[in-house]
Amino acid sequence: MTDVHNDVLEDEDFDTILASDIEFNGVLNFEKPFLIRGKLSGEVAAQGLLVVDEDAVVEANINASKVIIRGSVKGDVTASEKVEVTITGKLMGNVTAPEIFMETGCVFNGRCTMTERIPRL
Repeated sequence: MTDVHNDVLEDEDFDTILASDIEFNGVLNFEKPFLIRGKLSGEVAAQGLLVVDEDAVVEANINASKVIIRGSVKGDVTASEKVEVTITGKLMGNVTAPEIFMETGCVFNGRCTMTERIPRL
């Protein structure tokens, strides 16, 4: 199990939250924890933690350090540290990361590639 999996994440843990009534189209860049509750289409290129909440819908290729999918993602997901798909998560796309955790009951349709962890300098 991952350390993120057992943690309860609160709104205060996130620097930015894309609210459930927001639709964003474009390129999203961030370094601090980011929570998506709304709809996003485009691309995510980030250094921090990305959480896709249960009712969120994301149609984008994602590249971040850590990704937790509780909602729906259509696109490829690449993480430098880990990707987690919870029981409510749906991932339609390829996933690449050193650590990948998929909870029983999640939906995944794609290829899974585990890479070597890159040491931090």
